[in-house]
Amino acid sequence: MGSHPHDLPMPVTAAGREGLEALLRAPRRSVVALDFDGTLADIVPDPDQARAHPGAVPALAALAPEVASVAVITGRPAGVAVRYGGFAGIPGLEHLVVLGHYGAERWDAVTGTVHAPAEHPGVAAVRAELPGFLESIGAWRGTWIEEKGRALAVHTRRAEDPDAAFAALREPLAGLAARHGLMVEPGRAVLELRPPGTDKGVALAEFLAETGAEAVLYAGDDLGDLAAFAAVEKRRTDGLPGVLVCSGSAEVPELASRADLVLDGPSQVVAFLAILAAALRA
Repeated sequence: MGSHPHDLPMPVTAAGREGLEALLRAPRRSVVALDFDGTLADIVPDPDQARAHPGAVPALAALAPEVASVAVITGRPAGVAVRYGGFAGIPGLEHLVVLGHYGAERWDAVTGTVHAPAEHPGVAAVRAELPGFLESIGAWRGTWIEEKGRALAVHTRRAEDPDAAFAALREPLAGLAARHGLMVEPGRAVLELRPPGTDKGVALAEFLAETGAEAVLYAGDDLGDLAAFAAVEKRRTDGLPGVLVCSGSAEVPELASRADLVLDGPSQVVAFLAILAAALRA
């Protein structure tokens, strides 16, 4: 395809326009990679209640057969993302891949199975220590712990001042994590304690190498997506085109400032994916 469909939102940067043009020109040699929370699913006060936008699965099912692969890259356990996304057993999504825990876990739709390494021992140690640790530093009021299997997250969104609670917890939790060989991944009113060694950038780069993709579109909404943005930017310096999409901008200006295209949350991301799928089918 030599020109953009008139209703497809345009990247504001030259590199983004080049990346989108490359995807439109050679979709079967391109990968579309997406974060889950905040990109395909709205951010909600209780992460256990998060579900993919109602239009996400139809849009992905229309898009996936037109490209080399669609990958969902998330900090959630892969199986949880599959359940909350409603991705299993959907015609058109046979080759969807979900890379959970920042790539430490992998679910392939073609087999319906999750592959994962053994749990890092530091996670079990922090799981036992974290409630008492938060109590000892007076941080319980308005904060709560999310169990993520291979990681633990401390949320501050319900605190009276979420930003102040986040700032106050960041250094103490970093110390706790370091004592047990873990790291802290900051997000939107959340601090996640997880094993080091992988992030969304590593997961994306390895998947692109595996698929031999010549072009990539990556969409995310949070600080954890900066590593994936960096992986796409690195590919662009090597002459391989890519598009960076930010889902929303108010809470994470660092991401929006590096994006080629900013869309207003999951509803606009899903609409964009549906338009892209229609363009590729045409």
